[in-house]
Amino acid sequence: MRTPETKDTEDLYRTILRLNGLSDARKFFRDLLTENEIAEMTERWKAARMLAGGHSYAEIADETGLSSRTIARVARWLKRGKGGYALLLKRVRD
Repeated sequence: MRTPETKDTEDLYRTILRLNGLSDARKFFRDLLTENEIAEMTERWKAARMLAGGHSYAEIADETGLSSRTIARVARWLKRGKGGYALLLKRVRD
């Protein structure tokens, strides 16, 4: 399912920007997402960090439980996506 950039999508992004710290984020995302969705997002973010650190797909799959297809998708977005992964990877390093 593809989510078009709509007023509602923009509203969601603006709402996320209003979170004040980790406690707010935990509460909001737990209400917004299922536990499985949070786990999937967590593993994708971990895969992006591991890819940026030079880990192999096999290492990432072992560590995260993600399929090679999902890891490849994260790698593609890391290299040729909108730059979101790269932006946040840089920010967490700095």
